[in-house]
Amino acid sequence: MSDTNPREGLVLGLEGTAWNISAALFGDDLVALHSAPYVPPKGGIHPREAAQHHASVMKEVVGRVLTEPDRIRAVAFSQGPGLGPSLRTVATAARALSIALGVPLVGVNHCVAHVEIGRWATGFTDPIVLYASGANTQVLGYLNGRYRIFGETLDIGIGNALDKFARGHDLPHPGGPIIEKLAREGNYIELPYTVKGMDLAFSGLVSAAQESTAPLEDVCAGLQETAFAMCVEVTERALAHAGKDEVLLVGGVGANSRLQEMLRIMCEERGASFAVPERTYLGDNGAMIAYTGKVMLEHGTTIPLAESQIRPGYRADEVAVTWRGDEPGEVFTVGPHDGGTARGAEAVVEIGEDVVVKRRPGKRYRNPGLDRRLITERTRAEARLIAAARRAGVPTPVIRDITQDTIVMERVEGEVLKYVTTPENVVLAGEAVGRLHGAGIVHGDLTTSNMIVRGDQCVLIDFGLASTSPEIESRGVDLHVFFQTLESTTENYAELKQAFVDGYTAAFAGADEVLAREHEVELRGRYL
Repeated sequence: MSDTNPREGLVLGLEGTAWNISAALFGDDLVALHSAPYVPPKGGIHPREAAQHHASVMKEVVGRVLTEPDRIRAVAFSQGPGLGPSLRTVATAARALSIALGVPLVGVNHCVAHVEIGRWATGFTDPIVLYASGANTQVLGYLNGRYRIFGETLDIGIGNALDKFARGHDLPHPGGPIIEKLAREGNYIELPYTVKGMDLAFSGLVSAAQESTAPLEDVCAGLQETAFAMCVEVTERALAHAGKDEVLLVGGVGANSRLQEMLRIMCEERGASFAVPERTYLGDNGAMIAYTGKVMLEHGTTIPLAESQIRPGYRADEVAVTWRGDEPGEVFTVGPHDGGTARGAEAVVEIGEDVVVKRRPGKRYRNPGLDRRLITERTRAEARLIAAARRAGVPTPVIRDITQDTIVMERVEGEVLKYVTTPENVVLAGEAVGRLHGAGIVHGDLTTSNMIVRGDQCVLIDFGLASTSPEIESRGVDLHVFFQTLESTTENYAELKQAFVDGYTAAFAGADEVLAREHEVELRGRYL
């Protein structure tokens, strides 16, 4: 049976990374899908209880879809990431079915499956993807055979953040839907907003929301508006940096109508297309495993039983995307600006002969109060910290004027680093960042879009997320943002990273400690 053309049969997919046990059949289209979610009696998901639930209903779930076993050409299963006990239960069932049916086994990355079913369901080809679920919050894009992670949460996923708040107020699991409902009846209140380049963090936001004495409806409104604005901002940042023109929303939190609305508005303002799959394909489901398993099978990607161990920390960027191997996924579709008007993620920049006028327009997707606050805070902080960095010997533009939402500065002649990422130029970037950190300033948005190579200098620009901080952690996150950008947009990442480290170490005496902390930050993201 396994010698039959894989395009002619069906793939059985099993999903069970966390709360939902689900099975599906996929051929040219979805043939069958059945799920039996675990609903905890109180609180959040308990891994062992979820696994016991999965084991108890596995036979019934598979039996509901496996009505024509002779047509099965492969068994696909969610290999990771996820909760260890749940993953083991599903993997054991998948191995047994593979042996019993005499067909190959396909190990599927859960995160990649969300992206692939989203592409299939919407018809999008090369989108920037916001993956928002319980345990994951990531912004991804395809480049040269892998899904690159432009940014992600540095602590907990957006869904878990909402669930944590809900548990603190004795709201039912999952917390997202009830928070969405309460938020419609409330008014926005100010809460902490934490974006670091294309990364973000939710712990401080949730803690402040938990401690708020405002009416519950208002806290829900503030929590949702703030968290979703953070997600949309980092998505827009990746979209602007990559030069792509599609945005895809996937993951269980993607069912939230307010998050969809905010992304749709952002895309309209940028002239990009936005899509979200139908609800069937948003949350964890067997269809996404079966479909991704099908395309992997068609490209010869199977695994022997001996190598089918679960991978609780399986990253999307570890997967060789063989089924898109003929697509380069070029990141940059436009070249450097020689003049006129350029638009970044946060500002409109008018480039004149001698000066650059950077204006922060309002964002319609954000709550007006939050929008005004961010524009004012970031404009003032940027001007102040550019001047402070320059006094410390960091190459920066000279500021000529400033208003509430606008900065006028000198035009820096040179080439944006993202178009000239040679090792020699990246060394210069490392030196500039080393001097910046030595002055106690954290850039907050260290991407190759915000560096201009001018002669033997790398000029740092766009200090909109900058801050003063003596903390090793903040500097480590700064470097993590930069390294993620390099990894997601270049082919010779290891060489370029070493070049940056060489320049950074030469310019900053505390470099070793910060680099060690950056590695810790990286591991937190890799094994959430």
